Amino acid sequence: MFLDQALPTAPYADIENEALIARCLAGEEVAYVALYNLYAGMIYRLVYSMLQDREDAEEVLQDSFEYAFRKLGDFDPHKSAFKTWLYRIAISRCHNKRRRKWLPTFSLSHQTARQAEDEETPSPDETLRLTETQQAVWRALQQLSPKLRETAVLRYYEGLSYQEIGDILGIPGKTAESRMRLAHQALKEMLQERP
Repeated sequence: MFLDQALPTAPYADIENEALIARCLAGEEVAYVALYNLYAGMIYRLVYSMLQDREDAEEVLQDSFEYAFRKLGDFDPHKSAFKTWLYRIAISRCHNKRRRKWLPTFSLSHQTARQAEDEETPSPDETLRLTETQQAVWRALQQLSPKLRETAVLRYYEGLSYQEIGDILGIPGKTAESRMRLAHQALKEMLQERP
């Protein structure tokens, strides 16, 4: 092979991630911890924004990484960036969590305790840190349908492109852009209506 004929690289290749993943696949515990520490904050922020419940978000975070670590050998940098792959797993786990919450699988005493809290708002300590405008946006975001909310969270809070959002949600980038327009319009209308 000639020197100017390099091997084709994966379109989403990230040398640091790939080295860390290789170390994980070799069974290196420290690499798993490093990979977790690298992405746990952003995944938690995503799932908390989607679920609006700290316990649920922590559970989904752990479930997402447990699944990702089990399937790490299946990750393909030719198909997506590692972050996109993780986001896709986390969004899927959020959907699963929402479906499970809709099923009557918990005790009446647990349900009564849960009804005492307002699951749609941040905890009291988080509320204190939010400005009035941020609180209004947060409440409006919770009124969106799950599809519009997840698109808005990925766009506003994660700063992802429409193509990245589409890759994560398994929809075309143009559909993500359309959902974002709908979310933006709905948020605008809700925020204009507030006193």
